[in-house]
Amino acid sequence: MTGKPIIAIMYDFDKTLCTKDMQNYRFIPSLGIEVGEFWDYTNYVQTTEKMDSVLAYMYAAVKISKEKNIPIKRSGLEENGKSIEFFPGVVEWFKRINEFGKANNVEIEHYVISSGMKEIIDGTIISSEFKNIFACEYLYDDEGNAVWPKTAVNYTNKTQFVYRINKGVLDISNDTDLNRSMPDDSKRIPFENMIYIGDGLSDVPCMKMMKSYGGKAIAVYQQLDEKVKELLRKDRVDFIYPADYSENSGLDKTVKDIIVKMSISDKLNQEYTAQLKSIE
Repeated sequence: MTGKPIIAIMYDFDKTLCTKDMQNYRFIPSLGIEVGEFWDYTNYVQTTEKMDSVLAYMYAAVKISKEKNIPIKRSGLEENGKSIEFFPGVVEWFKRINEFGKANNVEIEHYVISSGMKEIIDGTIISSEFKNIFACEYLYDDEGNAVWPKTAVNYTNKTQFVYRINKGVLDISNDTDLNRSMPDDSKRIPFENMIYIGDGLSDVPCMKMMKSYGGKAIAVYQQLDEKVKELLRKDRVDFIYPADYSENSGLDKTVKDIIVKMSISDKLNQEYTAQLKSIE
């Protein structure tokens, strides 16, 4: 840590940073099945077994891979990450925003909170930009084959990872420190210094959390439809923008404005605290 205030920018991944569900680019076709057929089967498993949607797709992938004798291996999933297509400006975004943070005396940290596959994200050209990637992941057997979900990130439990970032407890096996009571002033990144960027209804729990605790929530979209408009009308997000991360885009300008505001707010809080101590 540098001693500077830290601002966390948290991202969903599918349709937020990349243009479609990450499994659709190469992973599902590699299993010898059509994308639509795979998701239809996943929905069938979810409905008939009364199963969590994320666990259903992870199960479906393993089942199909065994039936077709096409093992799912970590190296193969990471290789799939090279096929991911990003929205305009995404690749250059992180360096630019980091430099802007430094110019405003704050440190920017980037995090992924996604129901997609961590191994695929790890294989992308932007994986090194993230402080941590919270996403679905498989457990592998001695031969390197995926056998069981190691981590499942669904729409509602995404919020636990916001708490982990807030407290600085990034090891997902560490529930003890996550659940331990902690004074607000000792938490690593205050909620007021958080920005969540997502694309839709699956991100609403995290977006509402930001709205409730003083952070900022932004929805990005490929097409401005009624679902996106409702997020703003119902006060679930602070802003909506096209998924364009290019310099001087609406998203770029607003995130920079938020960083400036958070930096000034933190500076004023430090001055207030210093004055309190000086008169004790």
